[in-house]
Amino acid sequence: MDRNPKQTKYIDMKTAIPGPQAQVLLERRMANIPRGPFNTLPTFAAKGEGALLTDVDGNTFIDFAGAIGSLNVGHCPPKVVEALKAQLDQYLHPCFHVMMYEPYVALAEKLNALTPGDHKKKTIFLNSGAEAVENAVKIARKYTGRRAVISFERGFHGRTYMAMSLTSKVKPYKNGFGPFAPDTYKMPYPYYYRAPSGMSRDEVDDQILQKFEDFFLAEVPGEEVAAIILEPVQGEGGFVIPTVRFIQGVKALCEKYGILLIADEVQTGFGRTGKNFAMEHYGVVPDLMTMSKSIAAGLPISAVTGRAEIMDAPGIGEIGGTYGGSPLGCVAALKVIEMLEEERLAERAVSIGSAVSERFLLLQQEVGCIGDVRTLGAMSAIELVKNPVTKVPDKELTTRVLQEAHQHGVIVMGAGIYSNVIRILSPLVITNEQLAEGLDVLEQAVKACTSKNIPS
Repeated sequence: MDRNPKQTKYIDMKTAIPGPQAQVLLERRMANIPRGPFNTLPTFAAKGEGALLTDVDGNTFIDFAGAIGSLNVGHCPPKVVEALKAQLDQYLHPCFHVMMYEPYVALAEKLNALTPGDHKKKTIFLNSGAEAVENAVKIARKYTGRRAVISFERGFHGRTYMAMSLTSKVKPYKNGFGPFAPDTYKMPYPYYYRAPSGMSRDEVDDQILQKFEDFFLAEVPGEEVAAIILEPVQGEGGFVIPTVRFIQGVKALCEKYGILLIADEVQTGFGRTGKNFAMEHYGVVPDLMTMSKSIAAGLPISAVTGRAEIMDAPGIGEIGGTYGGSPLGCVAALKVIEMLEEERLAERAVSIGSAVSERFLLLQQEVGCIGDVRTLGAMSAIELVKNPVTKVPDKELTTRVLQEAHQHGVIVMGAGIYSNVIRILSPLVITNEQLAEGLDVLEQAVKACTSKNIPS
C-alpha cells in the first residue's frame, strides 16, 4: 500500500495479522470452539477505547465495525463503565421474575418515552435481537389471534428458529437448518440500485405494494396476517434504504387489513441513522419495535416496545426469560441513552455519514468497481461490482478489499445478499481525525485491489 507511515496518528501495526500471540490463541480457538462462529479478523482483542481496538500483539486498529453496530457510544465509554462498577456493588442478578429491580422499570420508562409515537407504550426486556424478534411475533399473534407473519427478501432478523425463518439469506444463515417455522412469508423489498433500467423509485414501490394485494388474494388473506416485520434500513441485506413512500405504503396496508407493523431497529436504533430510531425518517409509528445491539454499549440486552394494549395481550408468565433485562444491561442502557442525548450523537451520525459519502462518491469517479454508495446517517455502504454498467456483484474483490484494510489497521465488514457490500458502522464517538485516517486506509485498499480505469 502506498501510504506514508508518518501520517498515521492512531493506527499502529506492529505485526502482520495474525501476530505471534494471536496465532497461539487461534490454535486454541480451533481446537476448542466449533468452526461455525465466524470471525472478521484472525486476531484477539486486548483493549478497546472509543473507536480504537488493540489486539494481543499490540496492533491498534480504527474500528469501522463497532461489534456489528453494537457500539454507537464506542468501546468502554467511561460513563457506562462507571455505572456498571456501581451496580456490581449492589447486586448482579436477582432475576426480574423473582425479585424486581428499579433499573428495569427506569429503562422501560425511558424507551416508552423515546420511541416514536405519543400513545401509551410498554416495554419488555430480553437478551438478544433475535429473542426480541421472537417475542414480538408471539405478542403480535397473541393480540391479533392470527398466525401468518410477513418479512422481506434480504431481511435479517436473527438466528433462532422464528427469527431465522424470517431471515432471507440462505448461506450462511439458513443452509441445512430447516424445516423452518410455518406461516412465515416473504415479500420483495425495494433495491433501487438493482431495479430494471428506466424504472423509477415510485414504480418500484408501486409494484411491490401491489404484490401484497395479489398475495392476499392468492396465498393468505390479509385478515389472517398477524404482522409485517421490516428493517427500516436493511442491515445484513446490504444497507438498502427504502423511500418514505414505500414505508408509508406498507403502514397503509397494515391499517387496511388490521395487521401489526413490527419495526426491527436492532441495527438502526440509538442514533445510527441520524435519528434516535430510523422509523422517524419515514413519519411512521410502528405498533411494535425491537431493539438491541447499541442499546447498552455491547452488553447483552434487547427490548420490545409497543402499544400498551398489544404488549398486555400475553398473560402472566407467557413472555419473559431468566436473564432478560439484566441489571447490568439496564444500567448500561440508561447511560447510553444519556450519552445519546447529551452528546447529540444522532447529529454526529449525520456528519459521519456525509464524510463517508463524500469520500466514496469522489472515488467512484476514479475506479470502475464502486457501483453504489448508500448512507442514512452513519449507516454507510459501498457496493462493489465488476462493471458499473452490468452491475455484476464482485464478491471476490470485496473480500480482497476487506483483507487489505484489515492488514493496514481498519476493522471493517462486508454485507449484502451477494456479499459485495462494504458496510461502515464506526462508533458515533469517533473523532474526525480517526474517521479520516480510517477512510484513507479503506480508499487505498480499494485502489490497491482494483483497476483505476472505468470501463467504457
